[in-house]
Amino acid sequence: MTALKVEIRSGAYYDSTILMQLQSSLGKMPGVLDTGVVMGTDANKDILAQSGLLVPEAQAAKPDDLIIVVKGEDEAAAEAALAEVDNLLTRKRSTEGQAFRPKSLETAAEMLPEAQWVLISVPGRYAAGVTREALRLGKHAFLFSDNVSVEDEISLKKEAAQKGLLVMGPDCGTAIVNGVGLGFANRVRKGNIGMVAASGTGLQQVSARIHQLGGGLTHAFGTGGRDMKEEIGGITAKMGLDFFVRDPDTEVIVLVSKPPAPTVADELLRAARKAGKPVVVDFIGYTPPASRIGNLHFVRTFDEAAALAVELAKNGGKTEAGIEVDTSKFAPGQKYLRGLFSGGTLAFEALLILEDYLPAVYSNAPIRKGHNVLQNSLVSQENTIVDLGEDEFTVGRLHPMMDNTLRIQRLLQEAEDPEVAVILLDVVLGYGSHPNPASELAPAIKEAIAKAQAAGRHLEVVAVVVGTDQDPQDMEEQIELLQGAGAKVGTSNDRAVRYVGELVAKLNPPKDEGPSTEFTPVDIDKIKQPLAGINVGVESFAESLVAQEAKAIHVDWKPPAGGNEKLMSILAKMKAK
Repeated sequence: MTALKVEIRSGAYYDSTILMQLQSSLGKMPGVLDTGVVMGTDANKDILAQSGLLVPEAQAAKPDDLIIVVKGEDEAAAEAALAEVDNLLTRKRSTEGQAFRPKSLETAAEMLPEAQWVLISVPGRYAAGVTREALRLGKHAFLFSDNVSVEDEISLKKEAAQKGLLVMGPDCGTAIVNGVGLGFANRVRKGNIGMVAASGTGLQQVSARIHQLGGGLTHAFGTGGRDMKEEIGGITAKMGLDFFVRDPDTEVIVLVSKPPAPTVADELLRAARKAGKPVVVDFIGYTPPASRIGNLHFVRTFDEAAALAVELAKNGGKTEAGIEVDTSKFAPGQKYLRGLFSGGTLAFEALLILEDYLPAVYSNAPIRKGHNVLQNSLVSQENTIVDLGEDEFTVGRLHPMMDNTLRIQRLLQEAEDPEVAVILLDVVLGYGSHPNPASELAPAIKEAIAKAQAAGRHLEVVAVVVGTDQDPQDMEEQIELLQGAGAKVGTSNDRAVRYVGELVAKLNPPKDEGPSTEFTPVDIDKIKQPLAGINVGVESFAESLVAQEAKAIHVDWKPPAGGNEKLMSILAKMKAK
């Protein structure tokens, strides 16, 4: 007749790997039909109940109690199995390579002073306390544990931010630091791509694909799934991004997240826009205003993120051959672009392309209604593109493709502005257009350039000629007239706009706003040191560090004060002092 035997060990703590191995070993013993080896949480009791192993003694166990239940073919088989528990645990310990196991983080830190990281995978109710201890010791935290409260996460990350330390998690499944994987991680070659991910499997998929495509990583920081939520505010993501912006070895940055809170996404993207490096963004479920905005490249899938990152990385972070521009001729204070278009769609395309280069371009016909609208169409502000073919300019007047008067007036007006560096024009040829537009525009261009020179300034005038060699205006002659007046002339609106965008962007470098007041920057040099870690919790994480030739020490951790929360709180306060 089958028999159920149970043993309850109060205050005994073992990590989940050891319990799993103990349960497996007991199940292989002669006459054993089933086993359950779990801590006494409600969820674990439910699992025992489903297996028919929840005896009254197990039902009465506390969360910090270890429950061992054995179902045997008979009473003797069940008792024999229970009698082997201590031997099995001892045998497990005797096979481990670490001769001495410290009982505390503090002792472990003394034994391995070069350790920069603490890997934490203890039950959630203890994880915040262990993490605080790690921060007190000046260590970065890889917080694998889940079931940590939002309040604790906010508190931990704010404390870490003040100290320039990363708290990756809670519920952070993976990271790669200086070539070494933490938690669940793939072996990825080193390279020039840095990752910040609020998605564990997302980080693994993108990093693995980067490796498969021939690329490599400097580091990949996990943040935990809640980091990009409104309550947390992306604290770890912002610190990770800041790290990669400052890291000279990182030439391309990848941001990956499950749907972020809109406000957090906006803050992170504003910071990324100032990075001075390409940033590939895969915010699942986020709808960007464009596929590319300046250095930000938006993608929709993990594969796209990896492929684009590798492509950018191969070219040292550049998407295309650099456009040669010379800013040395301009006087101090010259920094703005003024575009005077007769073609409405050409103006629209110019606005769209300039989003890749400039933070804001004002227009009387903006791409998005109500966004960057000129207050007065007759007066430019900062960088401006004006569509002179809009109704407001053509009432009682010929279209600017036929009449250059208004555009010539505006050209000379813009040239007198000491902050203007570049004027961009389109010259549209063909039937119905002005029979010889360059004959009127060229003298005005020459006059505008001469006035700027007289005032000690350099004025760059760029003209896009739209036409063919079959047009009645004689395209070649039109180009020669414009060039003779001092204009740079091209026949591609795309190329011309990208040229002026690159030029004006260089005249307006991102302002150095100094150190962030939101957090203390993470020390780059320390992160680049060979990784050494202290592991608290799941022992296999320490074993994986050693397998990757990183130094690691495993703490023989037990809940402080026997898991008594009141005593734990008193001990924590005493340590804080």
